[in-house]
Amino acid sequence: MATLKNLKYQNYEMTHGIIYHLFWVPGSDLALVPYMLLAHIDVVPADENDGWEVSPFSAKEIDGFIYGRGTIDNKQSVMGILQALEYLLIRGYSPQRGFFIGLGHDEEVGGLQGAMNIVKVLKRKGVQLAFILDEGLAVLDGVISGLQGPAALIGISEKGQATVKLSVFKAPGHSSMPPRESSIGILAGAVKRLEDNPMPILFGEGPERRTFEHLAHRFGLPIKFVMSNMWLFSPLIVMERSPDTNAFLRTTTAVTMFNSGVKVNVLPSLAEAYVNLRIHPAQTVEEVLEFIQSTVGDERVKMELVNGFDPLPVSSYDETSFGFQTIKKTLLDQFPQVTVAPGVCIGNTDSRHYTDLAKDIYRFAPTWIRPGDTQRFHGINERISKKNYEELVVFYFNLIQNCDIKELPSPHSAGHEL
Repeated sequence: MATLKNLKYQNYEMTHGIIYHLFWVPGSDLALVPYMLLAHIDVVPADENDGWEVSPFSAKEIDGFIYGRGTIDNKQSVMGILQALEYLLIRGYSPQRGFFIGLGHDEEVGGLQGAMNIVKVLKRKGVQLAFILDEGLAVLDGVISGLQGPAALIGISEKGQATVKLSVFKAPGHSSMPPRESSIGILAGAVKRLEDNPMPILFGEGPERRTFEHLAHRFGLPIKFVMSNMWLFSPLIVMERSPDTNAFLRTTTAVTMFNSGVKVNVLPSLAEAYVNLRIHPAQTVEEVLEFIQSTVGDERVKMELVNGFDPLPVSSYDETSFGFQTIKKTLLDQFPQVTVAPGVCIGNTDSRHYTDLAKDIYRFAPTWIRPGDTQRFHGINERISKKNYEELVVFYFNLIQNCDIKELPSPHSAGHEL
C-alpha cells in the first residue's frame, strides 16, 4: 500500500537555497510502466504598481476567484497534484501503477537547474516512463471564434525556439557629418524586412491540422464544411490576421530588443537587435536561420544564434495511445460537454527536457480559459476560480486512479468521490 510512510521523496537544494522536488509513489504491480506528473513552482515577476487589483502575492479571494501570480501558471497544477495525492493517501489508496511527481523551481528561466537535474536523477536510476503530463494547453471556452462549446486541447508537441542576435558595426563619428547609412539605419532596414516578410505558412505540415479536424463538428456552417475538408479549403482559412491563431500557422518572428547609441551627437559604431522565434513543428533551427539570412540579404548585418532548439517530437494520440486516451477519458468523465482534441503548445515547458525518458509527453491542465483570460498569463490580475481549482484537484485525483488499468480505458459514468 502507498502510504505516507513508504512514499519516497527527494529534494535537492540548489543555489540561493531554492529547492526542486521529486516524489516517487511505488505501485504494487511492477509490470506496469510508471508515468510522471510535472508542474513548476516558480513564477514570473509581478508588481502591484502595474495595475493589479490586489497584491499579486496575496492570494486574495474576490467574487469566487483567487487572485495571485502563479494561479494559472503554474501553481494551480502544483497544488492540485499534491492535494489529490494527499486525499488518495488519506484514503489508504494503493496504486497498481507507480508514478513520479516532479516540481521544478526554474521553468520560467529554462529549467536548467530544476527539470534538467530531475532528469539526471531519473536517468541514473534507469527510469523509463509510459507517459508524462506537464502544463501547457487548457480548456478553451469562448476563445476560438465560431466554436460551439468548450474545447480541451491536449498538447502533443511544442514549438521550438531560437534567439538570434543581429548586429551592424561601422566606424563611429560626429552627428554633424553623418554618412549616407548609419549602423542603426542598416539594422533597422534588416529588421523591417523580417517583419514585412514573415516565415511561410506551414499549416497542415504539422499536427495543428488535426486540432481543427477534431473540432470541425463543433463549428456551424459554412465553417464546419470547410474545417471538415481542409485538404481542399485550407488556403481559404484566413487565420494569420489574428496573433492568437497566426502562431499555429508558422514560425513566428518577434523583435524583442534593439540597442544602440550612447550620446545624441555621436554616431554609434554598433547596433544590435535580438529576435525571438517560435519554430513551427515542420521547421528546424537551421532552416529558420537560413530564412533569416536570406530575408535580411545584407552582408553588413551579422547573425549570431544565441540559443535555440528544434520543435519537440509529436506524441501519439490515436486510439492505441495509453497516455492520451487515459487523459481524455478522465477529462470526459468530468466534463462531458467538452470536445477533446490534440494541440501544439506555442510556448515551452519543462517537459522538453524529458524526451529521453518518455516517448509520449502531453501538455495540459484542466484550467478553464475564457475571453480575456489569455492576457492574464504573465500579465496583471492573474486568477483562477475556486470552482476551477477544485476541478483540478478532482482531475488529478481521478487520473491517478485511471492510470492503474493495464489496458486502454473504457468509458464509465461521470462523477467523483470527493
